[in-house]
Amino acid sequence: MAAFETGQSGNPNGRPKGARNKATLAAEALLDGEAESITRKAIDLAKAGDITAIRLCLERIIPARRDRVAAFTLPKIQAVSDAVKASTAIIEAVADGDLTPAEASEISRVIDSFTRTLEAIDFEERISKLEGIKR
Repeated sequence: MAAFETGQSGNPNGRPKGARNKATLAAEALLDGEAESITRKAIDLAKAGDITAIRLCLERIIPARRDRVAAFTLPKIQAVSDAVKASTAIIEAVADGDLTPAEASEISRVIDSFTRTLEAIDFEERISKLEGIKR
């Protein structure tokens, strides 16, 4: 069996760019001209208290919440020991209501990842020095 080259399609004459799925085209054809009446029905059901219709309408009106920029100043971290100051600042920000516990958790994960990187760099430098001494 022949292998395909990297970046080479198994069917170079495949679906052209921008071509749409047949099922999508069929659904659009069925709904053509009905969008306004379907939308009106969903709104009417939502007004009547249908929870699913309410959720559907609200999802269209109010977009999903994205992360916000935290109004919080993180102390500069240049060494692993600086992580203690940063963690203390995060805890204080949660206590003051400047950060939610979820935001604090995410920022703490970033700090943890960064300190592990610093530790790895430090470890590599120590190994290099030891290997230099042995030569």
